[in-house]
Amino acid sequence: MIANNILTAPHDGAPVETDFTRRVYCVLGLPFDAIDTEQTVQLLLKRARHGERCFFSTPNLNFLITSGQDPEFRDSVLRSSLSLADGMPVVWLARLLGLPFTSRVAGATVFEQLRAQHTMPLKVYFFGGPDGVAQQAADVLNAEQGSMRCVGAYSPGFGTLADMSTPAVIEQINASNADLLVVALGAKRGQAWIEHNLAALHTPLISHLGAVVNFVAGTISRAPVGVGRFGLEWLWRIKEEPALWRRYWNDGTALVRLLITRALPGAIALRNARAATTAQVLSERDDGHHYTLTLDGAWHDAALADLRAALARMTLQRRHIHVELMADCRLDSAALGLLLLLYGHQSRIGAPLSVDAQNPTVRRTMRLQNVAFLLEGLNEAVPLGPATIPAGPR
Repeated sequence: MIANNILTAPHDGAPVETDFTRRVYCVLGLPFDAIDTEQTVQLLLKRARHGERCFFSTPNLNFLITSGQDPEFRDSVLRSSLSLADGMPVVWLARLLGLPFTSRVAGATVFEQLRAQHTMPLKVYFFGGPDGVAQQAADVLNAEQGSMRCVGAYSPGFGTLADMSTPAVIEQINASNADLLVVALGAKRGQAWIEHNLAALHTPLISHLGAVVNFVAGTISRAPVGVGRFGLEWLWRIKEEPALWRRYWNDGTALVRLLITRALPGAIALRNARAATTAQVLSERDDGHHYTLTLDGAWHDAALADLRAALARMTLQRRHIHVELMADCRLDSAALGLLLLLYGHQSRIGAPLSVDAQNPTVRRTMRLQNVAFLLEGLNEAVPLGPATIPAGPR
């Protein structure tokens, strides 16, 4: 059983490991970990304590919508070590699909709990935000008597990815010996910057946490807890940043379309998949270069142990993986979530993946869950370079 998402260079012969023990579910094209805020904080502290890499993403409704339009952005979440349901619309969609999500895990709340905890000292580096705001946040944080200290702050402006990724910039971050790197460049640029530089960075915990820098600096106030609990944080954000109204309007109309065309019919399809009782069948063929996994029967959340183990075995080496979903195969959100992790793994190392679904019902379920791209597969490509070789323990 693989416990950590610790990746090594595919060209040096060492295995690239992905954690298929994660309790992860597919929600309209993205994987989400069924984990609460306290569990997230404890996991991150453990990773920081041992110097283990954790690139965690915090997808909200805007992530879901953008991912459907931008495959590279979508894949950055699939390649993350942890994917948190940051946004009540995500939680509502998950509940509609019958998934065990009870509350959002906001990235800003995770940061605040890391800031407030006294289990271990944490060093944070702020990268991004409007000019001067990162340093302002650093000054506020260091004026406190808590266990979190800011050891560096830098606002790179609005240059290209290369401009923001020079050796001098990366060395400055590494020299700080930060435990947590908070990136604030806008979701798409932030995710891309992290993946571009992940190999060269030594920081164990890395995430794009957007407005956190502004919240700490005090340039923007965060919505009260009750406002966020009822899914009305967007109204508060528009009050604080009126220019955001267009984004929230577009996200709202896109949410209505998702409900009508994907979530509601998808919930019915998943309910039927969970009701299937055909016996599970799993077979594997490995010729050293191609690994074929054949699935038949009903693969449900409570009975995925064999599938998790098979995925862990087949990804110990870099090779072409082919998944055959036979005529009687049924997949629920948890099984689809594992296939998304497999896709992320193969994407990370530049190895081919092909998925074939013989059952029209399964293909329809995948389309409704926005994972039809799995059926398109992955061709062999150059490995994701910087994103494939995270730093080990410091």
